[in-house]
Amino acid sequence: MREQIVGKQFDEERALYYLQHTDVVDCVFAGPADGESVLKEARDVGVKDCSFSLRYPLWHVQGFKMENSTMDELTRAAIWYACDGEIKDSTLGGIKAVRECRNISLTGCDIVSQEFGWKSSDIQLKDTSVTAEYIFMDSRNVKLDNVKMKGKYSFQYMENLEIRNSYLDTKDAFWHSKNVTVVDSTLKGEYLAWFSEGLTLINCHITGTQPLCYCKDLKLINCTMEGTDLSFEYSDVEAEIRGHVDSVKNPRSGNITLDSVGEIIMTDDVVMECAGKVHIR
Repeated sequence: MREQIVGKQFDEERALYYLQHTDVVDCVFAGPADGESVLKEARDVGVKDCSFSLRYPLWHVQGFKMENSTMDELTRAAIWYACDGEIKDSTLGGIKAVRECRNISLTGCDIVSQEFGWKSSDIQLKDTSVTAEYIFMDSRNVKLDNVKMKGKYSFQYMENLEIRNSYLDTKDAFWHSKNVTVVDSTLKGEYLAWFSEGLTLINCHITGTQPLCYCKDLKLINCTMEGTDLSFEYSDVEAEIRGHVDSVKNPRSGNITLDSVGEIIMTDDVVMECAGKVHIR
């Protein structure tokens, strides 16, 4: 039978270090001792209806569930080097909330955490909102479904990313990324996906200046574009676009099919030979 710790307050250093096979319920991790690493190295733990206001609470944790809990802005670097975790209906408010983690799912969460999700793998976000200036830097095997995100330099140096039914208000998203698929989503930003490789956008709405340049193996299927000037420069692209594009400049190779375009710019460029074609329906 599992142990339970209910209705307690902890503030000392490593208060529940190496806790095993235990559920922690309705507890507060805060206080004058201001201790760090309260649940470090825990194994098979449940955390429910708890509040955290101390640094590094869940480091090196293996097998955990957190539900209906809150980590405030003082809960810095909350979950590092952890694996096999499930987080539901919780708030993560401290900087660098998840880093170098593996096999973590977050559902119904509200995340405000700069540098969220760095160097992690097999992470899933569903029905979640995220505010993060840099999100998922250098991570692998990530899935987002029904995520509302606000950030700046998002998904850089990532591999194997799948996004569905989401709204991304970002800036330089997907730079140097590989094998990214985005479906039924809105991408709002600037300089979208430069230097990406294997990016596929399906049924997406794309807004912002100078998107999709220097890309390799770029595919757009049934997408719309708004305010997208100087698009596709030096990219290898196959694109089927519904509606209007402000301007297309020097696609390196491939075909771009659209309903109308404000300007097609094909220059005698000394940087590289450009032979991409623009087809107007």
